[in-house]
Amino acid sequence: MSPATPRSHETYLDQPAAAALTTQYWPDQKSVLTENPPRFSWLPVVDSGARYTLQVSTDERFPAKATHEFKPIPLNFFTPDAALEPGHYFWRYATCNADSGALDSDWSTVRQFDLGADLPETPLADRATRYAHCNMSHPRLWLNPQSLQQFSQAVSDDPEHGAWQRFFDASVTPWLERDIIAEPPPYPSNKRTPAVWRATYIQCQELIYAIRHLAIGGKVTSDQAMLDRAKQWLLAVAAWDPAGTTSRTYTDEWAFRVTVALAWGYDWLHDQLSEDERTTVRQALLTRTREVAEHVMRHANIHVFPYDSHAVRSLSAVLVPACIALLGEEPEAEDWLNYTVEFLSTLYSPWGDSDGGWAEGPHYWMTGMAYLIEAANLLRSFMGFDLYKRPFFQKTGDFPLYTKAPDTRRATFGDDSTMGDLPCLKIGYNLRQFAGVTGNGAYQWFFEEINRNDPGTEMEFYNYGWWDLNFDELVYRHDFPMVQAVAPSEQEKLKWFRGIGWAAIQLREDNPDEHIHFVMKSSPYGSISHSHGDQNAFVMAAYGEDLAIQSGYYVAFNSSMHKTWRRQTRSKNAILINGQGQYAGADKSIALRSTGQLTHAEDRGDHIYIRGDATPAYATLSPQVTSVAREVYFIHDSYFLVVDSVDASEPVALDWLLHANSKMQVGTDTFRYSGDKAGFYGQFVWSSAGMPKLAQETGYDGVDPSEIEGLPVSSHIRASFAPSRHHRIATLLVPYKLTQPKRVFHFLDDQGYNADFYFTDEAQRTFKVVVQKSFEA
Repeated sequence: MSPATPRSHETYLDQPAAAALTTQYWPDQKSVLTENPPRFSWLPVVDSGARYTLQVSTDERFPAKATHEFKPIPLNFFTPDAALEPGHYFWRYATCNADSGALDSDWSTVRQFDLGADLPETPLADRATRYAHCNMSHPRLWLNPQSLQQFSQAVSDDPEHGAWQRFFDASVTPWLERDIIAEPPPYPSNKRTPAVWRATYIQCQELIYAIRHLAIGGKVTSDQAMLDRAKQWLLAVAAWDPAGTTSRTYTDEWAFRVTVALAWGYDWLHDQLSEDERTTVRQALLTRTREVAEHVMRHANIHVFPYDSHAVRSLSAVLVPACIALLGEEPEAEDWLNYTVEFLSTLYSPWGDSDGGWAEGPHYWMTGMAYLIEAANLLRSFMGFDLYKRPFFQKTGDFPLYTKAPDTRRATFGDDSTMGDLPCLKIGYNLRQFAGVTGNGAYQWFFEEINRNDPGTEMEFYNYGWWDLNFDELVYRHDFPMVQAVAPSEQEKLKWFRGIGWAAIQLREDNPDEHIHFVMKSSPYGSISHSHGDQNAFVMAAYGEDLAIQSGYYVAFNSSMHKTWRRQTRSKNAILINGQGQYAGADKSIALRSTGQLTHAEDRGDHIYIRGDATPAYATLSPQVTSVAREVYFIHDSYFLVVDSVDASEPVALDWLLHANSKMQVGTDTFRYSGDKAGFYGQFVWSSAGMPKLAQETGYDGVDPSEIEGLPVSSHIRASFAPSRHHRIATLLVPYKLTQPKRVFHFLDDQGYNADFYFTDEAQRTFKVVVQKSFEA
């Protein structure tokens, strides 16, 4: 239905077209809704102070008796406070007067959607009643005075209750003797360096540990000396300059942690502070929270441009605890908390999809979910709002379960701070949280497996520098049930995260000696944020060892390793076209245009078939390409055939790349990797442009050697194919245990318009793959 003709210029409603980087008009006729009520979003008008009326109706004429009306809405996104009846709906919005509710613009374009039956009901209470039932006494973060009293009694009766003794001994008492951390000095010459960033990051994180844990320890055990020491820490940090080195504009990650430390201290030590001390701490907390909130809401504008990793994360990590602590005492806090709750309930997550995927990869899923979990638990305990009921959170544990198996190190995509170590303990703790939320025993299995594989890493930067796992254990055992671990089912060995363009194969994940892991991506998110130029790339691990890897190290964001190698297509198991990969620079608009798409991911019984189309990703730097596709066949749960098809308007040369942890044996048309427990061989079985020239390269060209000093260096195969307008390349990959090497035999029948490949393995199982040839007219 077309928009109504404007009555006059005074009632004009600005309805700009949505772009790839912006919030979308949602829902529409193409939308697949997964929860009830629907989440509504649109692009805002120019006036940031505008208020909106939203109408939702079963009749496109919007008669009063068939129409739900909501007003005044202060933001360009909205979650109703009640579920709707299933059916076909129409919706529109207009601007309105904030006081009277009278319309002051024309109605928007009318959009339609279908709301199915039996969807999860996830309404959000309106602003007028949202906090009416909340206990406004301090503390409010995690426990309130009543639940604190109950917990104190339980711990007094049994010090092992809820893992209390472990927390108290390891994470509370040491801070009694530690010197209070001084305000950090600036970077040398105010130039950010990874070493200083990391050291100060840990110190700021330790502020949370010292203040929060001493305050909780003192309150639970009624230990005044502990409370006094917590207060000393709190007042010292409150005196730091909020516009200094720990301001958001100087280093946001430092600022986030200082703000959170102040929030917990102000909340839990409220009755230990004099009125003057409360004012001092509250003003410091308010100033720092305001800086974060204004950046999120007015500078980053994540309600319009949601693809800002740090700004979105700061909602959970900072604004939820800080605003709960300040609620009712500083008027701004309620506005900020409302914005945060409504964003988390409506637009979150811009990186996710209805299958639970996360476009930035499993490591940044870990960080994003870690802070989301903290926020969700605080909102749940303070205001009874259960964010976990949203479908995304019911499924998102599947993403790491399928894309970052517990026995893998370099067999996934995206930035990853573990530097080639096994997965962080925290990713397991996140999965245990979702086990408690959903009852999924496979998530609990993942948690237990991560802990079994990775003991003794609690103090590594990627664990201790971000989270105190003893505190996590304490909160989980208090708030959620223990779930029985159940090994992942073999019934679903393929998982397709459609919205983010990832597909993963997990075969026998519960048995590392027999496990096969394969992940391929071709993502509509392109190379934005912590994603890379890796559309149509794959990784592979098998039999307890990484084989075809993501090479390089995430030393630090914007390091030379990060910019010139790790983000670039040349570090992937992918192809280059005339030496060029995919765009992986800093321009977000180009990064989000350099996309791919998984068009198929199917379990066909005797094989799994995955197909990706990365044409836009390559066309950014190689505009002569007209099609770039990759097909993967995982045959008889044993070996892989990779078929690459590239078409261009003029002849182009291809480089086919595969990376491994160390050097490989290279033959005429084959390469072989042997690790400690497993290996694989690759063979180019056919190419329409003739067989390639194979070379092996070791190291990371263009990377500052000091960034990776002492770290292992990987190698890669480069198979170079002569220029052609039409490339068809078939590559066989056969993983095996070193104690049980495999061979797969093949022959080719290329009569006619197809190339027919026949494969036979050692079990005498056969398989046929047909590749369509291309001919010059």
